[in-house]
Amino acid sequence: MRILFTCRPAYGHLFPLLPLANAAAAAGHDVVFGTGEAFVPKVRELGFAVHRAGIGIGEAEAEAKKRHGEDAGFMDVGITMFAELLPRSLLDDLTPLLPELRPDLVIYEMSDVGAGIAARRAGLPAVAVVIGRSMPPELLSVAAERLRPLWGTLPSDAVFGDACVDFWPDSVRDPGTAAVPKVFRMRPTPYDPDVPLPPLPADGFVYLTFGTVVYGATDVLRGAIRALSKFDVDVLVALGPGDPALLGDLPERVHATGFVPQAEVLKHAGLVVHHGGTGTVLASLAAGLPQLVLPQGADQFANAETLSALGLARALVGDEVRIPAIETAARELLTDPKPRGLARGIAAEIAEMPPPERVLAEIVSWAG
Repeated sequence: MRILFTCRPAYGHLFPLLPLANAAAAAGHDVVFGTGEAFVPKVRELGFAVHRAGIGIGEAEAEAKKRHGEDAGFMDVGITMFAELLPRSLLDDLTPLLPELRPDLVIYEMSDVGAGIAARRAGLPAVAVVIGRSMPPELLSVAAERLRPLWGTLPSDAVFGDACVDFWPDSVRDPGTAAVPKVFRMRPTPYDPDVPLPPLPADGFVYLTFGTVVYGATDVLRGAIRALSKFDVDVLVALGPGDPALLGDLPERVHATGFVPQAEVLKHAGLVVHHGGTGTVLASLAAGLPQLVLPQGADQFANAETLSALGLARALVGDEVRIPAIETAARELLTDPKPRGLARGIAAEIAEMPPPERVLAEIVSWAG
């Protein structure tokens, strides 16, 4: 098959697709990507053919705020971005591209819903990849009405279409996929950039990361560093594409770096302190680690609420994010065996889920 993968030009949108894309290439399928201009060279460096398709999230946000004002809330700005500007731009670019590429199957990350619409119009099977928590029902209903003119007749789910890949294990399952007729369950498989493993502290250190988009939360990150440096533990800070030098001088037992092979790092950590991004949440659960979540944006608040309600994590939100509170929560998570035991139970559950290679074969068979 020729399989077209599409994603927004952002690491958190590209990386979840790569285990399936790599499995497809290894199985002999012809893999091609569509993404925003900023990530075209990054995808090409990974060895895939790639075409520019759609605009970036930042460009869509700027246009949405121009329409609604800088102080408008997510119901206005976010819905305009993800249910109008982003899908329309992608649809405009893919519509003339699909006859040229002639893919047999389209696989898109959930925010790239314009790819699902373009595939339907071209008579192609399409599968959405669930990269985060779904919208709350009240938001989804608004988004669905905005997407209806593009879809024509809405599918079973306005974002996931009629088929999706779901990474969430049963214990933390997102109810958003309940309406989707065909769901492929897949083990969350981290994609780690080809970077060396940095020198690691002794096992049991705290791993601190705010992922690849910090939402302007550098002060929160610095506060977390100060809090964690107050007790007897080493801290490894991973900034992804960020520059460690921007953090300035660090306490003696705090070490900062850029991208890391996260799955390998987590094998040696004792606690993960992070922003609540889905990739880090699932990777930490797969490693059986307790988590302290300091959500900053997007679906991170939903992730934090889900984990804390199940006793898997502590979450500090808004005004709660203060140095003494971070210190107290981290100390409790390092010493209380209950969250770790619960996380290890989910790690065992994740280990039983199907790997990308098997799921890719199932998708190909389903697509015909």
